[in-house]
Amino acid sequence: MIGIVSYGLGNVSAFLNIYNDLNVPAKQIFCPSDFDQVTHIVLPGVGSFDWAMQCLDSSGLRPALNYAVLKESKPILGICVGMQIMATRSDEGTLGGLGWIQGEVKKFDIRLLSSLTHLPHMGWNDVDLTAHPLFADITNPRFYFLHSYFFSPFDQANILCTTKYCSEFSSGIFSGNIFGLQFHPEKSHHSGIQLLKNFSLI
Repeated sequence: MIGIVSYGLGNVSAFLNIYNDLNVPAKQIFCPSDFDQVTHIVLPGVGSFDWAMQCLDSSGLRPALNYAVLKESKPILGICVGMQIMATRSDEGTLGGLGWIQGEVKKFDIRLLSSLTHLPHMGWNDVDLTAHPLFADITNPRFYFLHSYFFSPFDQANILCTTKYCSEFSSGIFSGNIFGLQFHPEKSHHSGIQLLKNFSLI
């Protein structure tokens, strides 16, 4: 059972619809006890870092989420800001992140922008994938992005995939059962659907 964390951010229904089409059981997580009913967790997110942390804290789900991820080792997939709040801190705000993977969220260096690049980084872009089960059977690794900040892990071993925009940046991170993606698989057609299917099998 896939649990989609419903804390006021992200297109929860898009993930539910995809998993329904894949015949993979999925449900929204509204309260702490819902974590007991799921084996995998998706943490969506849009907007700013501090706003996401405030919404998560206000939802009352943070302690149960921490327990499910850090104590029960349930696989979790953070999307966009849902990935960024897994970091220690962000240039975008003043609040601390979840700190599950040591690193910081940085803004793209505007000095590297050209006439062909601008902020936010929006639209389709290629992703250089590593050999990982999350990316099994993905033959066209192009995904949809919408962001101005990216996760920079302190340990390069936590980089799951990279993308070039201005310069090369980490567009995916991981540590054990924890995965995060800067792009939106729920908006990325066949490749995104395959990725979400792969996550359900991890």
